[in-house]
Amino acid sequence: MIRPAKVEEIPEIMEMARACGRAMQANGIFQWTDVYPKREAFVRDLDRGELWVIDAGHGPVGTIVVSSQMDEEYKSVRWLTPNRDNLYIHRLGVHPDYQRQGLAQQLMDHAEGLALRQGARSIRLDTFSRNHRNQRFYEQRGYQRLGAVYFPRQSAYPFYCYERVVNSQV
Repeated sequence: MIRPAKVEEIPEIMEMARACGRAMQANGIFQWTDVYPKREAFVRDLDRGELWVIDAGHGPVGTIVVSSQMDEEYKSVRWLTPNRDNLYIHRLGVHPDYQRQGLAQQLMDHAEGLALRQGARSIRLDTFSRNHRNQRFYEQRGYQRLGAVYFPRQSAYPFYCYERVVNSQV
């Protein structure tokens, strides 16, 4: 079940994020570290009503942030659509014990459904350039790689930006 996150779930969400970070690091992917994601980011997401969880019946095992706010770093990207009526995906993660069960697909289906219901023109996101699994995941869903941005406090490597047009009529 996908639903809005609850404030009392922040500790579970942080543990899920740390578990994801450890699993990625074990595979040489230093995308989620002690620097990112921070508790404060999840709290802000929750306060804005943008943090969603997938609940396996005993609490959150995955998260996704669906936001209407564009990060400053994204302004240099040559997007497919104008910078209005877009949604942005952040902090998509599924606890390693629940990966490869289609939960990330379900979270993305949910985000894309929200975009359609809200009349968004497109969905935009970034993923770490060293995370080839994520790149394939988004490309198989029809997202186009458009450019790269840097988050210097997070990594010296770039993050690739992707966009998928969901409504060309907007």
